[in-house]
Amino acid sequence: MKFIIGFILAMLAQTLTFIQLQGQFKYTWMKDNPFIVSLIGIPISLLYLLSVKYLVSYFEGQLWPSRLLGFTAGAIVFTYMAHLWFQEPFTPKTGICLFFALCIMLVQLFWK
Repeated sequence: MKFIIGFILAMLAQTLTFIQLQGQFKYTWMKDNPFIVSLIGIPISLLYLLSVKYLVSYFEGQLWPSRLLGFTAGAIVFTYMAHLWFQEPFTPKTGICLFFALCIMLVQLFWK
């Protein structure tokens, strides 16, 4: 359960980070108010902290797996959101990168 909670929090944090950072290219308001947009980083940081807390606990105190799983979550979210918001194509190169990110996640989960 710790892994599921931690990974869901990572996905949520990565999604909000995408919106915070890339929103300036979609919404004029976000482009014109960078200070206010930067304040969104406070609750996002709390989500990252909770995510790492749950993942490190799941991996019995090891830090490295949470970092690699965060990377994987970020790759998944960025690919989906870039396509959804900006119609960026899903290319073979993107597919291969996602495949390797998922391989990293599987190594962290199943290689003891």
